[in-house]
Formats: sequence, C-alpha cells, structure tokens
Amino acid sequence: MTTHDTITHDGARRAMFKQVAALGAAAGLGGLSAEAGAAPRKGHAVRNGDTLVLRDGTRLYYKDWGPKNGQPIVFSHGWPLNSDSWESQMIFLAERGYRTIAHDRRGHGRSSQPWEGNDMDTYADDLAQLMDALDLKNVVMVGFSTGGGEVARYIGRHGSKRVAKAALVAAVPPQMVKSANNPDGIPLEVFDGFRAAQLANRAQFYRDIASGPFYGFNRPGAQVSQGLIDAWWSQGMMAGHKNTYDCIKAFSETDFTEDLKKIDVPTLVVHGDDDQVVPIDRAGRASARLVKNAQLKVYAGAPHGLTDTHKAQFNADLLAFVQS
Repeated sequence: MTTHDTITHDGARRAMFKQVAALGAAAGLGGLSAEAGAAPRKGHAVRNGDTLVLRDGTRLYYKDWGPKNGQPIVFSHGWPLNSDSWESQMIFLAERGYRTIAHDRRGHGRSSQPWEGNDMDTYADDLAQLMDALDLKNVVMVGFSTGGGEVARYIGRHGSKRVAKAALVAAVPPQMVKSANNPDGIPLEVFDGFRAAQLANRAQFYRDIASGPFYGFNRPGAQVSQGLIDAWWSQGMMAGHKNTYDCIKAFSETDFTEDLKKIDVPTLVVHGDDDQVVPIDRAGRASARLVKNAQLKVYAGAPHGLTDTHKAQFNADLLAFVQS
C-alpha cells in the first residue's frame, strides 16, 4: 500500500466515523456524538439535543414542548416514573401556548443511572442545572408525589428567582416517615417493606402498586384501566434498580418543612382525599399550612394517581392557576 493509499484510506475512515456519529446523534444515540461524549465544562452543564450532560457527567433526558416563547411550565415526576407520566398535562398546556418541559430524574426513564446522587439535594441541583441551561424565567413549577418534594427542595436550595408559581400535586412533603419531629408519620417499617419487596421481585412489586392503591383500582367498583397499569409498570421498569431503591429513602425520609416555609410564590396544593399512597392529612393538608398563602384543592374520592384518573379536572384547575 502506498503513502497516498494510506492517506486516502485514513481520510475515508474518518469520514465514515463522522457520518456514523452524525447518524447516531440524529437517532438520539448520544454515545456516538463527540459533543455528548465530552465531559461538561467545570461549573456548566452541556446541552446535546434532548439530553443535558450534568456537571458530574450524568445524562438528563428532557422533553421541551410547545412554543419556545411561551411561559415555561416545568414538571417533576413521581417515583419510579418518568416524564412520560406528564404527557397529558404537557400536550394540554402546550396546545394553549405554554412551553412545557419535563425531565427524567437521574436514574429514571431515559436518563443515565449513576450509582451515587439518588437523594433530594442532588435531584434539586440537577433540576437547577436544567433550568439554568435553558435559561428559564417566570416558571410555573409542578411536582407530583416525589416530584413535589423535588420542587420544594429546589426552592429551598436555589430560591425563586426563576419561579413565578408552584404546584404540589399528591406530593410527599412535609415528611412521610414517622420520626420525633413527625410523630403522625408512616412507620419506617412500611418503607422497609417497600425496599424488601423491590429486592425480592421488583417487577411484581411495581405491578401490585399500579394495579392496586396508586390509581385506587383496589377499591370496590373501581373502573380498572389495564392501559394505565401497563404504562406505569413499563415506566418503572425503565428506571434503574439501585436508583429507585435509593429513591424510596429520599421520598420517605427527607424533611421538607423548612423548604416549604421558604416558598414565597403563589402555590397550588392538590390532593385526593382517598390517596392510599401519600395520605392527605400527613401531606397535602400539612403542606398547605406551611406554605404561605397556599391554595388547597381537595379532590373528593381521588386516589394518588389523580393526574390520570381525574385528568380533565386537574388540567382545568392547573390551567386556571397558571392563568390567575
């Protein structure tokens, strides 16, 4: 082989690699993209399509729907779900001119599954990096269940300079577990049972939650939707085993009391009075007392998963709150 042949061969090979990388990036395969493979600069997250590479290298997937000049509404999902769980609300609001954004929390959905950082402080800091990277302002933050804790901790740690309003939906604050400071909480043994069930048979554990208390399908006369059960299960199984295991501690034991006291924007608290997962008295009603001038809406007979079972009512209430 001549020198000319070698140069030509190397040039063709480099061109082929560039073409493969470009195709991979277009298909969402970030590992083939030079930009996605690069470590973020110190102090900065790196955007790559629908993925944000955080400062620690974690890849955070997010959806960004609706007009980019619309008021941003940022959604935080529950355990062990992902941003797909917000699609009904996102399309409803995006069609009405709002920019709707939802991310898959680290270890969940299409985001990467780091061994460390599965705690509320890190979740809130990840969300802050996303808000900063997109330079979002005048944001309405909406958090469901564990995501409500994420919203509260975000404001507690990062303030409300980017935030116009907040909504806590069937959310875990102030604190779920029973402790000296929370004598009416749920005994730790209940969450130990969650962890044991996850280790024993995660697939069955998730199936039992979705087909039982989450949507209230275990109540007499309930109209069971196999589609909702299957969607919940598939989202849960997309998430990392270690990440969802650690998240049980994060959503159950974190004390959000001081975070709630720091919320200084109009806040909507929505909770069902038949929530078997996050009981309303320990959560929604207690949070509404701690957040200054919070508006509490109680959905009669609604289960934990009210964003699906009471979708029309919730979408209307959320739109009215955003527009108020």
